[in-house]
Amino acid sequence: MAFSFDELTKKAKDIASLAADKTKDAAEQVKTNVAIAGEQREMDKNYRTIGEWFVNEYEGEIPEAIREMVEAVNASKAKIAELEAAKEKEEPEEEEEEAPAQKVCPVCGNASDSKFCPQCGAPMGE
Repeated sequence: MAFSFDELTKKAKDIASLAADKTKDAAEQVKTNVAIAGEQREMDKNYRTIGEWFVNEYEGEIPEAIREMVEAVNASKAKIAELEAAKEKEEPEEEEEEAPAQKVCPVCGNASDSKFCPQCGAPMGE
């Protein structure tokens, strides 16, 4: 059962071709799935816009079937406003950090806060 180099090469090419086809098919499927997910996000955004418009337009005339959902949305809006107000109260005022004291180089007179002068390289001292 001796295999010739030509047979081995042909089998390798067939396997590589099959793998390339499967990869191409998988890539196409991923592209399709991404496109579907994008369309679903767009559709959800449009439904949300329709719902917001409806609630704002018919504020006093909300049908009984969706009244609980509208009340839940309004409760969530109130809770968000409450949390944002509490967050603003809790945020500490940013204190300005003191800048490190500038030292003057004893050699060239350049000011710096580092240990060595960036101009001439001399030690800045204490």
